[in-house]
Parts: sequence; C-alpha cells; structure tokens
Amino acid sequence: MYPHVTDNSDRWIARWLTVCAVVIFGMILLGGVTRLTDSGLSMVEWQPIMGAIPPLTAADWDLAFTKYQQFPEYQKVNYDMDLAGFKVIFMYEYLHRVLGRLIGVLYLFPMVFFMVRGMVRRPLKPKLLLLFVLGGCQGLLGWYMVKSGLVDRPDVSQYRLTAHLGLAVLVYGYMVWLILQITSPHRQIVGEHSVKFYALAALVYLMILSGGFVAGTDAGYSYPTWPLMGDHLIPPSIYAEGWISAFEQVTTIQFNHRLFAYGLVLLVASIAIRNFRGSSDPRVKWGAVALALALVCQVTLGVSTLLTHVAVPIAAAHQGGAVVLLTAALFFTHARLTERSRF
Repeated sequence: MYPHVTDNSDRWIARWLTVCAVVIFGMILLGGVTRLTDSGLSMVEWQPIMGAIPPLTAADWDLAFTKYQQFPEYQKVNYDMDLAGFKVIFMYEYLHRVLGRLIGVLYLFPMVFFMVRGMVRRPLKPKLLLLFVLGGCQGLLGWYMVKSGLVDRPDVSQYRLTAHLGLAVLVYGYMVWLILQITSPHRQIVGEHSVKFYALAALVYLMILSGGFVAGTDAGYSYPTWPLMGDHLIPPSIYAEGWISAFEQVTTIQFNHRLFAYGLVLLVASIAIRNFRGSSDPRVKWGAVALALALVCQVTLGVSTLLTHVAVPIAAAHQGGAVVLLTAALFFTHARLTERSRF
C-alpha cells in the first residue's frame, strides 16, 4: 500500500519533526525574551521576503529608527532611547522573525521531499499539511498582534498575544504528539478512560494560556510576593469588574494563574503517584516521574519569577518550563493511553 514507506522512512520523518519541534521550542523562548525586553514593537513593518535582510549600513539603521520614532511606543515610553538602544531591541525582534522564517524552510522543503518520494504514510499526510497551515497562520497572527501595539496604546493586545502564544504551543504540542505516534507504531491507543488523560494535557495548555494573559497585561509585576498576594491569600479586589476581570484586571489574572498552578500540583501529584505505583509499564513510570519533576521545576520558576520582579532570564525560563511541562504531559498521556499492562 505504501511502496516507499519503511520503518527507516518513519525514523527519518520522526527525526525531521524532532528538529522542527526543537527549533519551535527555541522560538517560543526567544519570543518570551522579546516580550520581556519590550522589543516586539521595534519593527514597525511586516515584509515576509525583504524583511529577512536586517539594516546593514548606518543609513539603513537611521531609517529604521526614524520609522520607529513615528509610533506611540517611542513617543510615550522610549522617547529618550538612542540609536544604540534601538539596535538592541530591534535585533531581538529581528531574530524572532528570522527564526520563524527558518522554521518555515525547515518544515516545508523536507515535507515536500518526503511526500514526493512516497515516504509518508497516507494517514499522516493531512496531519503534516495541517501543521504547515497552522504555522503559516502563526506568522500572520504574530503581525496581527504587533499591529495592536502600533496605535494609541503602546502595548500589544493581551488577547492577541495569548492567541499568538497559544497557537505556537499548539503547533509544538501537535508535532510532539505525531512524533510519539510515529516512534511507537506498535503501541495502539486504547479508548477506555482516555478523556481524563487528554484532559491533563488540556489543563496544562489552559495554564499556558493563562500565563499569556499574565504576560500581556504585565500582571506578574502587580504582586511580587508569595504565597500571599500583598497581604492577602485571596485579594478582595478579584473579579471587581465581573467576569471580564479574568482577562483585563491584573489582580484577577495573576490570582487565576496561581489557582491553575495549585490545581495542577494536586492533580499531577495524584496521577503521578498512582501510576508510578500501579503500572508495570516502564514508559508510564518514566512519564509519571517526568511529569512530576517538570511541574516542580515549573512551579519553582514561577515563584522565582514573582520574587525577582520578573527578571528576564528567570521569566523566560518559566515560559520554556511551561512547554517542557506540556511535553511531559503529552509523553505521559501517550504512554498511559497505549499502556500494555493496565492495573
């Protein structure tokens, strides 16, 4: 049925997807640094082709800086910035966009090669094409996000930022899931009790989206204390403006993000202990351990981010840690759903 498809073909496709996933992980990290250094609005134009070439001469840099000076972020926030400072924030955003283009090249050309050579199994083809379409949408969504900060308010919309982050993580997560399926062809998913294990990964994903709103509103700066928020465990001002507070009020946004973390700690502790003790499948045991360790590291990074007043290296590591936690959740979910010896 697949004359050119062999186990070796599957291995090459898995390796290719792994490289792409690693680069996407790097891009998510760099995107976090770009946001934390307020660099995202330094490039005020979107040029998918010509934009790959940075300013090369003094005249080019002067022109780019002049364009930046025409927009609210410079006029209201960075009005005292000189050309040297502009070059720093420009390069963060430039590298972020270049990495996006690199991902497109790394994904498109090998995909076409594998498909033309008949090395891709038929059920996998639409999934690979879907990933490509989602990647293209991610690029468009990135510019749509930037445009929201080039108006009167020199900050990007927290809704668009969260959507941009969420789609990047979704592409990464789906890619990881395909890698797990390709590299474990003899482990078939069993339907019973599957929903609750998919729900684990879904909850981690929702926590990442919650973090997007924290980032988009700078809610992490509002209460740099833990375990209390200021003088309160539950601040009296949460949901002061109704349900919209969950998306627009910094106190409620940070409180909800903490609640997600506490809920995941309880859920993951229960799942990890039960499956480590009760399963005889080594993959499930390793998955439970990886899940627990990833969560401990992520919570530690989250608390450290607060206590250091959102120090860039720690906050960026916290964003990366969220993706590592999702990876662990997906690995555990796949291992549990394909478990050979159930208890």
